Amino acid sequence: MSRPNLDFVAEATVHRLRIENGRCTGVEYSTADGTSISVACSDEVVLAAGTIGSAKLLMLSGIGPQVHLRDVGAPVTLDLPGVGANFHDHAMAPVVYSCSRPMPPSHSAHGEAIGLIQTEYAGDGPDAQLLFIDSTGIGLPGDDGSVVGYVIAASVMLPFSRGSVRLSGPDAGAPPIVDPNYFSDERDLRAMVSALRVARQIGAASAYSPWRAAEAAPGPAADDDDALRNFAKAAYQSYSHPVGTCAMGDTDMSVVDGELRVHGISGLRVADASVMPSIPSANTAATVYAIAERAAELIGG
Repeated sequence: MSRPNLDFVAEATVHRLRIENGRCTGVEYSTADGTSISVACSDEVVLAAGTIGSAKLLMLSGIGPQVHLRDVGAPVTLDLPGVGANFHDHAMAPVVYSCSRPMPPSHSAHGEAIGLIQTEYAGDGPDAQLLFIDSTGIGLPGDDGSVVGYVIAASVMLPFSRGSVRLSGPDAGAPPIVDPNYFSDERDLRAMVSALRVARQIGAASAYSPWRAAEAAPGPAADDDDALRNFAKAAYQSYSHPVGTCAMGDTDMSVVDGELRVHGISGLRVADASVMPSIPSANTAATVYAIAERAAELIGG
C-alpha cells in the first residue's frame, strides 16, 4: 500500500537532532552509502530509538547531563541530568535440567509458559516471574551446549537497582556505555534467590519425573543462600526489558512530561520504553504498545 505522507529509510544512522532556539527543527542522518542528509521539520519530531538509543541520541544532540557531555566532547544545548539515568531491567537467572528423553519440537519459540509469583520480599503484587523454556540453548552465560534439556528461569520483576547509559564519545558511530548495574541493590539479589528456590521446587515436582534426569545448574552443591547468590551473579542475563532513561515525570531527573514532550525543548517527543519511570511487573511489550498508541493520539490530536 502506497502512503504519500510516509517515507521509510532503511539502514540509516541518525547523527543528531537539530535544535535551534530551544526547538527541535529536524534530524541529521546518513544513509547506508554514507550520504549525509538533513531533514527539516516544522511540526514535531518523535524519537523512538529505545531505552539505549533514545538517550544516546538526545545526548549526541546536546540534551543531557552537561558535565558528562563536556567530558566526552559533546555539545551542550540543554542541561537535562535525567537523560541516560534510571536505567533498569529485568535480570534473569536459570535453573537448568538435563532431560531423560528427547524434547518435542517447540511451537512457541521455546517459551512454553510464564508465571508471576510473590516472593517473601514482595510488597504489593508479584515481584518475580518464572519462565519455562523447552531448551537450554538460549545463550545462557557459560552454556557450552553440552546440556540437553530444559530451563525454569527466574526473573526479578520489580528491581531496585539502577544503572545508566552514557556516551563514549561525540560521534554517532561510537557505541554507548551501558552500565545496567544489576544487583547493586541487595533487595534484588534476595528476591532472585527466593525465586530460584521456587523454580527448583517446581522443577523437583512429580509432574517433571518423566522428563527430569538431573539438575545441571545451579546443581546440588548450591544448597544455601550464599551459593545461590553467587550463582545468580555469575549466571544472570538480561530479559531484554530495559526502561527508564528518558523518564516521564515532573522531578529534576524527569526527561519528558505526561504528553511525552521533552522538558525544555519544544517540537520533540519520546515514545518508547525509555519514558517509563519504573518498570512494570510484566514483560514490557504491551506497555510499549500502549505508549505508542497514546503517542499517536497526542500527535494526531
